[in-house]
Amino acid sequence: MRTLLAVPLLVSSLAAPVAAAADLSIALGGDVTSMDPHFHNLTPNNNIGAHVFDTLVMKEPGGRIKPGLAESWRAVDDTTWEFMLRKDVKFHDGSIFTAADVIFSLDRIPNVPNSPSPFTTYTKQVTEKVVVDPWTLRLKSAAPYPQMPNDMSTVLIVSSKAAAGATTDDFNTGKATVGTGPFKFVRWRKGDRIELARNDAYWGPKAPWDRVTFRIITSDPTRVASLLAGEVRAIENVPTTDLAKLAGNKELAIYRTVSVRLMYLHLDTARDRTPFATDKAGKPLDKNPLRDLRVRRAMSKAINRQALVERVMEGAAVTTGQLMPENFFGFTPALKPEPYDPEGARKLLAEAGYPDGFGLTLHAPNNRYVNDEQIAQAIAQLLAKVGIQARVDAMPSSVYFSRGSKLEFSFMLVGWGAETMEASSPLKALLATFNAAKGMGAANRGRYSNPGLDAVLDQALATVDDSKRERLLQQATEIGVGDLGIIPLYHQHNLWAARRGIVYEARADERTFAHEFKPR
Repeated sequence: MRTLLAVPLLVSSLAAPVAAAADLSIALGGDVTSMDPHFHNLTPNNNIGAHVFDTLVMKEPGGRIKPGLAESWRAVDDTTWEFMLRKDVKFHDGSIFTAADVIFSLDRIPNVPNSPSPFTTYTKQVTEKVVVDPWTLRLKSAAPYPQMPNDMSTVLIVSSKAAAGATTDDFNTGKATVGTGPFKFVRWRKGDRIELARNDAYWGPKAPWDRVTFRIITSDPTRVASLLAGEVRAIENVPTTDLAKLAGNKELAIYRTVSVRLMYLHLDTARDRTPFATDKAGKPLDKNPLRDLRVRRAMSKAINRQALVERVMEGAAVTTGQLMPENFFGFTPALKPEPYDPEGARKLLAEAGYPDGFGLTLHAPNNRYVNDEQIAQAIAQLLAKVGIQARVDAMPSSVYFSRGSKLEFSFMLVGWGAETMEASSPLKALLATFNAAKGMGAANRGRYSNPGLDAVLDQALATVDDSKRERLLQQATEIGVGDLGIIPLYHQHNLWAARRGIVYEARADERTFAHEFKPR
């Protein structure tokens, strides 16, 4: 797999050592909605989950996979992967980790009630699970599936003993929150903090911190103020408006890298009538304009991506016209960012029968992504210039994703982090035709559907040869983005700031891992 190296940018000398304090406090920029590692495929949740639970396969900061709970893996035949598990692993309650816990976790995922974004995208391909012995597991698929190890890097393994019959609330209270990870769960105060204690019996490298407190501070000014006051020792999601100021502070260091998170617009392309499209007087339209490719092309042309990056993101992003950043698997040179062309947008709207435009509501979170509400407001202003009177309705992410998953919106600002570090992840989740039985389209909230894309994607997922598979993923991307099933905007930079004497290696997957912050 080709990856983009995550290179930290040091803006101050880190020679001064951190005092011998064994506690670490980190401010998170995104809210955590659950401690259940299988409830909601959301980066803040997955990030915290990876402190308490482990996966069979793990990732380095730049994206390469490496052994986790599985020491090694191999393809036994075209449709069978064998995972050799570690024998020296115990759960936090002292029970022994075995293949039975892996099977329990895989079986639990499709049965978690009310999941806003399920993990079935990564598990539905498993058609059979075979225990060779307690530390050897075989996973079978209906067709060749080279992505199996990558997919297993997203599935956190829970204890079949502690989680037997457990509900999501049991994880939230800590009753079932028993993993094999580098930290033990202590408590979660919703909307405020998560407290963890080091697992001294961890099978891997021991964390340098006795206790870790993750403060949930979604307000950018408050998060920065907490860092400057020394209330926390590191923050994620450094606000772009404060980047220059923090970079010039000799008591701080900034770490950054290009993210695999794509920021994009999802559109309702499925329904004949969509709930938030109106005429200029506010009367609901009888016909959904977003189903017309000319309208979607007009909306894409109306967006000045470079202005979004330079003026709203303060340069902490790169414009894109596709799913993955350059140098990642599945990136296609054939797709460039859509040039800003308001005149072309107006012509397309006129051709589609909307010479005077129409009204539309853009729904967005206001505490999930870097500058999310500001980006939504800027997009609304750009659309207004070509005749689409867009109104922004921003809300907390906990409300936003629940409503979005119920298909309540017509037009959404969303982000997607490619967990597997390649184009198959957004293709499967965002653009594949929704099919719960196959685990496809799990986050396809616009219900876009293109049989041609589905056929190429299915072929790619069953192709073992990497070069052929990449070309198929590129082809599927070109189909879906060419049809504007989503409108890509930019890939943001991942940004962290830490007080002098603490170092961190910036990660392309946005993870803020306490055990990877090191005193110096």
